[in-house]
Amino acid sequence: MFEIRIGEGGMVKLAGRLDAAEADRASEELREIRDSVTLDCADLDYISSAGIGVLIEIFKRLQGSGHSVTLVNLLNENIMQHVFGDIIIGANMYDNPSPN
Repeated sequence: MFEIRIGEGGMVKLAGRLDAAEADRASEELREIRDSVTLDCADLDYISSAGIGVLIEIFKRLQGSGHSVTLVNLLNENIMQHVFGDIIIGANMYDNPSPN
C-alpha cells in the first residue's frame, strides 16, 4: 500500500511501497502540486524504478516552472538496499557525513 499525505508549507509525506502498481496513481496525485515541495521519504518502505520515474517527473516539471523539489529522509536502509543493491554492503552511510 502507498500513501501520499500533503501537508502545509509544501511538505508531502510518502509512505509505503511506491512500485509499478502505484506509480500511475502517485504521478496523478503529485501532478496537482504546482509550487516548490519537500518530499519526506522517512516512511517510504520501497521504491521501484517506476517510483523513481515518478520522482524524476515531478522534479523536471517543477524545476522547469522555476520551483524546487527537495527530498528528505531518503537514506532509509530499505530504499538504499533496493536502489544500490550489493554496492552498499560493507559501506558506511551517514545522513550527515563529517568532512575528512
